[in-house]
Amino acid sequence: MKRRDLVRGVGAGTALLALPHVARAQQAITLNGAVQFNDDHVFTRALVRFEELVKRYYTAGPVNFVLHKNSSLGLEKQYFEYMSAGRGAVDYGIVSPAHMSTFSRAAPFVDAPFLFRDLAHWNQVLDQDLFAPVAQEIERRARVALIGYAGGGVRNIFANKRVTNMAELRGLKVRVQGAPIWSRTFQAAGMSPSVIAYNEVYNAIQNNVIEAGENEAAGVEAMRFYEVAPNLIMTQHAITIRPICFSTQTLARLPAPLQEAIRRAGREAGAFGRQAESTEDGQKLEALERAGRLRRIEFTERAALKRAVDPVMVAYAREVDAEAIYNRINALSS
Repeated sequence: MKRRDLVRGVGAGTALLALPHVARAQQAITLNGAVQFNDDHVFTRALVRFEELVKRYYTAGPVNFVLHKNSSLGLEKQYFEYMSAGRGAVDYGIVSPAHMSTFSRAAPFVDAPFLFRDLAHWNQVLDQDLFAPVAQEIERRARVALIGYAGGGVRNIFANKRVTNMAELRGLKVRVQGAPIWSRTFQAAGMSPSVIAYNEVYNAIQNNVIEAGENEAAGVEAMRFYEVAPNLIMTQHAITIRPICFSTQTLARLPAPLQEAIRRAGREAGAFGRQAESTEDGQKLEALERAGRLRRIEFTERAALKRAVDPVMVAYAREVDAEAIYNRINALSS
């Protein structure tokens, strides 16, 4: 065989060997997501928007999204563990920062009470990406990227009595979340906080074990807390942040243009989720009030409330190595 024919034959063989790889490259990529809620919930809608945006920005090949809803794959804690393992059971989802504390002590600080003055301040913090050091630590240690920030529910106190100022707040028996920072701050404000299981709050108020709880509008509505505590004290003590997460091990296996599309879509889907939840939060309260189910009570000393808990927040930020972030948040003028 002539040398030219031999080279041609080797080239053809190489091309044939490469064909299966070409075929594989053309196959659809499948990404698995998870959410605890149904189609109507804002978290589900934010993840659907994420899917739509990825498909808009990546046109080099098909990408299939499978979003597992209604806690069919467990709860957010499990989603984060699956993403960290990087085996494809869950590639993306929305997860509370509290479930990331194993990898970053500062993660729960992202969602701490009394951190934001109002929605404008909260939006500034997210727009300027002030939680980037926390996100970087989580991506490095957990191998999960925070590609966008949803959330936006404003948390207030629902109570079985009317409260308008710091004096009336003193001694209020209120249920708080289990993270220690919640008990510390509510106690510093003069209240008497208790950690009680979420599904026991209704009965605890009904039986006078406690007088109040705290939640955003969606929780007050879904759990019917207004039936036993119809006074919604507008303390605006917390605004939720729920990161859209993506497994970096999955991400690394994807084509570079698709990686870019995913990160861009995550940012935009997070912004969509924030806008939707913060808007609907007020609408839900208005509807409940119009129906006579609750009364929104103005809390006249919001600034004094924040001043009372600021020393606790300073100590907590120092404790979890988030002091620099906290200072930058406070330096912003809303």
